[in-house]
Amino acid sequence: MNTIQLQSTITCPNCGTQKLETMPTNACQFFYECESCHHLLKPKAGDCCVYCSYGDVPCPPIQLSGSNSSCCTDS
Repeated sequence: MNTIQLQSTITCPNCGTQKLETMPTNACQFFYECESCHHLLKPKAGDCCVYCSYGDVPCPPIQLSGSNSSCCTDS
């Protein structure tokens, strides 16, 4: 059984600030505002959330599935 990591360090592509954040387990996070420069991060094309785009650990649903497919558009 795989251990799911619930924390990811997000790196702002605008200013390089890094922050350790706890990821939600029941939803994707589409937006994240950098505390330093207030740049609004959005997922890159093909990614489901900001953690998959800018974090050092992908979101829990992607960790569970083992793929980089969109985990939050199943409806």
